[in-house]
Amino acid sequence: MSKPLCLGVLVSGQGTNLQAIIDACERKEINAYVGVVISNKPNAYALQRAKKHGIPNYVILRKDYPSQLEYEKAMVEILKAHEVELVVLAGFMKILSSYFIECFRNRIINIHPSLIPAFCGKGFYGMKVHEAVIEYGVKVTGATVHFVDENVDAGPIILQEPVFVDQNDTPETLAQKVHEVEHKLLVKAIKLLSENKVEIVGRRVIIKEGE
Repeated sequence: MSKPLCLGVLVSGQGTNLQAIIDACERKEINAYVGVVISNKPNAYALQRAKKHGIPNYVILRKDYPSQLEYEKAMVEILKAHEVELVVLAGFMKILSSYFIECFRNRIINIHPSLIPAFCGKGFYGMKVHEAVIEYGVKVTGATVHFVDENVDAGPIILQEPVFVDQNDTPETLAQKVHEVEHKLLVKAIKLLSENKVEIVGRRVIIKEGE
């Protein structure tokens, strides 16, 4: 088996997707490990999850740096110090600049709680997505794992899975259903990447089968 893929996970909240990744790594479902966790929120419960599993964790606050560039340089320095090979945005509520993206080109993935290109882009995050889905009246939503590029929620799509919207769903019940799908989808995407089964061709992501 090849060397495990070192993951750097960026978080802002509860860290349920982080927990799903940690659990999958510990069960040896994926040939990877979480090398470091970085949060932009000092009270994010995700940090407690990292501590519980003995994972190095850091709080990096934008207000502590004179510019976005210096803020991102601090994160990049930590990620590189821990020899991170894949950056995973797991509920990270901050938009990254082209500097950060260029440092890890085609090595940053994000999970978004809708079927991109629907209900995505600026202003669509967290519960706002599920509120918009219900207000619009769509019958199917879902989750998307995609590569991160300079445009918000616009990078090449790796995996998607649908979630059916019940007419009695609230934003909260819908969020719970989508979260459950997110956990599986993110782990599946990391597994594919750890096995070198993902190739980007233009805007398309090709999954190599049977290798």
